[in-house]
Amino acid sequence: MRDRFRLVNISAAVVAVATSLMLAACGGGGEGAVEAATAKATDMPEATAKAATTASIFYGMNGHITNGGAYDNTPYATQLSQLQDLGVKIFRNDVYNLASAKVLATVAKQFAAGGVQVYPVMLLGLGFDSEEAAYNAGFVMGQQTAQTYKYTYYEVANELDSAALAGNYDGNIWWQYSNRPFTIARGVIRGMIAGVKSVDSSAKIIVDGTWKHIAFFQMLLDGSQPDGTHGHPTVSWDITAWHWYSDQGDMTNACGGTGCHDILGIISSFGRPVWINEFGVRPEYGANDTIASYLTGNLMMQQYYTQASKYNIQSIQGFELYDSQEGNYGMLQSDGKTKKASYMAVKNFIASHPK
Repeated sequence: MRDRFRLVNISAAVVAVATSLMLAACGGGGEGAVEAATAKATDMPEATAKAATTASIFYGMNGHITNGGAYDNTPYATQLSQLQDLGVKIFRNDVYNLASAKVLATVAKQFAAGGVQVYPVMLLGLGFDSEEAAYNAGFVMGQQTAQTYKYTYYEVANELDSAALAGNYDGNIWWQYSNRPFTIARGVIRGMIAGVKSVDSSAKIIVDGTWKHIAFFQMLLDGSQPDGTHGHPTVSWDITAWHWYSDQGDMTNACGGTGCHDILGIISSFGRPVWINEFGVRPEYGANDTIASYLTGNLMMQQYYTQASKYNIQSIQGFELYDSQEGNYGMLQSDGKTKKASYMAVKNFIASHPK
């Protein structure tokens, strides 16, 4: 969600020449966290540089391997064993420069050997002077990330739909976006895709959005933009991912200023598999037991499980493994050891609802 992501503007020239530094993040631990993670990564056993793809990826989890906190203080082998114990098979993590991409690649090798597939969400924001500059920066990041490891999936940017809104709108109508931010976002996304594909033409591309920001993606698909013009570059992707939290209500009946809409129905109509690759309960929702019940209940995991065939839901990924600077969303506390009620609830749900 956009209120959880820190935006830091940097020049496009610096990004293109150097390492495509982070602009928007699921956290973003900075150089200290990356250095610590790099040191840890060098101690890990080598494994084949091939992403694990044989197991079902329906159940997954979010993490922040390079962002410090419990992810830095907990051995990677322990994190892998916790994911295995939960029963999840896919692990989403952010990268925001070449150093963080190298760390995640090393972790991905180890986790693949343990049956958990890691994939990157590449982070850039909108701090560029033009769509071309944004494209170039995105290309560098996509290319560098793909060169570090042959992932099956690459997620291009994070919730740029929110950053392009013109105000407090639902985001399901084209004029609810500002033209300049939209074109910059389009440049970032196009560049990342091209950069990845320059290394791995078989890579599967994920785009993500949240709330009712449907028009952002409709414009990417048809080459239109918020100033009402058409004939602009289009974007093609393989998987439509969405982020959903407890304060947003029912994903099949999301109600805002423009009425109520079946968001799962709309995004599945794009003709791509659907991932819900962030879902979680706001920490202020209630006690840990209450949060655990919501997480696995009829508006989240139970709904996604029962409606998977109807909406072509291929994967659902909880937010997140540990409590972190993002908030107390974790399955475990920030010590990386203490299991919360959500841990056991999710583990039991997965065990009793195989996919």
